[in-house]
Parts: sequence; C-alpha cells; structure tokens
Amino acid sequence: MIKMIAIDLDGTLLNQEKKISQRNQEALAKARAQGVKIVLCTGRPLRAIRPYLDELNLKEPGDYSITFNGGLVQKNDTGEVMAKSVLSYDNVMELVKLARDLALPLDVVSDEVVYILPTAPNHLSIYSKLNPLLQFQQFSEAELTESLLYNKAVVAFEQTYLDQQLAKIPTEFKERYEIIKTRDVLLEFMPKGVTKAYGCQLLAQHLGITANEIMAIGDEENDLPMIEYAGTGVAMANAVTMVKDAADVITASNDADGVAQVIEKYVLQ
Repeated sequence: MIKMIAIDLDGTLLNQEKKISQRNQEALAKARAQGVKIVLCTGRPLRAIRPYLDELNLKEPGDYSITFNGGLVQKNDTGEVMAKSVLSYDNVMELVKLARDLALPLDVVSDEVVYILPTAPNHLSIYSKLNPLLQFQQFSEAELTESLLYNKAVVAFEQTYLDQQLAKIPTEFKERYEIIKTRDVLLEFMPKGVTKAYGCQLLAQHLGITANEIMAIGDEENDLPMIEYAGTGVAMANAVTMVKDAADVITASNDADGVAQVIEKYVLQ
C-alpha cells in the first residue's frame, strides 16, 4: 500500500506552462484524503514552491517538502528544517575556482537568497529567470565567509555551452560532490550522498514508513535516485532515458496529466 508520494515539479507535476492541471490537483487531493502523504521533492528552496503548496493545500501541520534536491526536509506550515546537509565554506571556494577555470557563472544558494558570483563575466547566469521568486544579490568572493549557510551551488546557462564545459569537470570533483543536471540549462553541485532519495529516506524514517510504501515520480537525472529508492518508481513519458530505464512504471507526459494517471491507477481506492 502506498503511503507517500514524492513528486518532482518541473517536467513532472508542472506542465510546459509551469502550471498544475486540474486533473492533477484532483488526483492529489483524493490521495491525500485517503491519508497518503503528498511530498513535493524539488531542487528549489521552500520559498520558490510556496505558490504550489498553497494551490495544493499542503501547508497544514503534518505536510512536508523535500527541498534542495534532498538537502533539506522541511515542514510546510512553519518552514522548520527537520534535517539538512549543506556545503562547507571550503567546498564553495573550491567550486568558485572550478567555475572560474571553466568560465562558468556560479551562483550559491543560501536558503532563499542567491549569491551571484563574478566567476564568468562573459557568461552571465540565467538562474534568476529560472527562479524569480528568490532574492538575488551580487556577491564577491571576498564576501563569502565560513559563517554563511551554503545549501548548493548552481550553474545556469545555455545548454550547448554548459554541456561542453560540463565534460571538462575533473573526475575528482565527481567523486566529492553530487553533480547533476536538473534541467537542460541547469547544473547543480550538492554534498556527496545528498540526493532526493536521501531526503525521502529521512522523511520516511520520521513517518515510520518503508521504501516499499513510497511512490516517486520524476523525469530528470536528479530524480533517478528517488525513483530507484522507492517501491514504485514512476517515469514521465517525457523523462530522460536513464530515468525511464530505472522506473517500474512509465506514465503519460507532464502535458497529459501523467501524475494524475498513475495515481488514479495505483493509489486511489
């Protein structure tokens, strides 16, 4: 029996217009009425998903979200952080040097604030266009201190150039960090071992449920760990190949109410 549904946003719950369809809303509401935990599982901070939490009525005590690709497990009603894993100051400084060497625009996310760093003056970040609800600040390397919180580092830029430079990242970085593309134009650096599966596992332990009682739905590379972890891993029809290959079920696309279709089939009584 499925007791928790972990759902990615972009390319999964949201259609191409970045909206939640009526059918998806209704299916989630019905599942929630049956006692199923509906958990948005995203790379975004909580602030950037609050409109969707409001829309889905997921801001009551007992509602949770997994944010920063598993880096935080939070209560939706208060924002309280129940578990977290973050980058260190030394991690950030190492990534700043890498970004400068590869001429990549690096942004560092600290809760709901994004520090825009001047690592690639000729290649400006597009992260503010991807997450307009966040607060953005121009920041120098000298202003980075050990006292600041660093949830993740991101590179947001045009896909062709990003992929070209991504191939140049040394192997040792891939051994020390989770380096994943969450969109075609977005590359993210997280602490090693921190994935959406990690966040799901922490929340499952808190709720007293097992992986077999979880359905995870996603489409991108960063969704792969939770789809492999969950008892029922679901890939969207528009998912990347590696996610489809790992999934137990392939549902319709994000523009065809794929989330609703799989919930109606496997969850609703």
